[in-house]
Amino acid sequence: METTAMHIANGIVDGPVSAVFAVLAAAALAFCVRRARNDLDDRLAPMAGLVAAFIFAVQMLNFQVLPGVSGHLLGGTLAVILVGPWVGALCVSTVLIVQCLLFADGGLTALGLNVTNMALLGTAAGYLLVAGLLRVLPRNARGLAVTAFVASVISVVVASQGFVLQYALGGTTELSLPWVSGTMAVSHTLIGIGEGLIAATTVATVAKVRPDLVYALRRFRKPAPVVEVGVNA
Repeated sequence: METTAMHIANGIVDGPVSAVFAVLAAAALAFCVRRARNDLDDRLAPMAGLVAAFIFAVQMLNFQVLPGVSGHLLGGTLAVILVGPWVGALCVSTVLIVQCLLFADGGLTALGLNVTNMALLGTAAGYLLVAGLLRVLPRNARGLAVTAFVASVISVVVASQGFVLQYALGGTTELSLPWVSGTMAVSHTLIGIGEGLIAATTVATVAKVRPDLVYALRRFRKPAPVVEVGVNA
């Protein structure tokens, strides 16, 4: 069994389950591509490249969690705050594909599993939390930092439990499912705290310097007050 690769390695989840998640991931990414076309413009495209490069760098910090499975920073919440859910999912997916094909980080047969967990579940959970939190927190650098921290911690744990589901459906080793779930949850809570601090610092800095580049601030900005104009008879 491969024990040193980042992400899920080959053989941890059986072939049929891996194939099903590969198809699901491909279909979801195709949908993201269609939706991302509406968001990409001269401002967002360069930011997407920077976000992908940043995520690639932070994901190189990884920690062994289970045999053949490592935990590491994901960057999904950071991505959705800066470039939105559709482009954010594509950024994380691009990083995972490059890591798999060029650096053998994560198994090729497990690519669909990894994309589902980190690029889809992680970013979806992060975006939903960001959308909810920014309705009650101030839409400024400080509120964005708190939002990024909380959403990062929870989204990382959600992504880790995606693996637990996949392992329950097609795991090839004889590890106790409650133990796997607990180990993944505890370890990724700690990882999520580290990611949350990095994401909070990053998005707060960008928001202070160029708030117009932060997707979440544009998407969830307060509506302009309605001014009633009286008509004199």
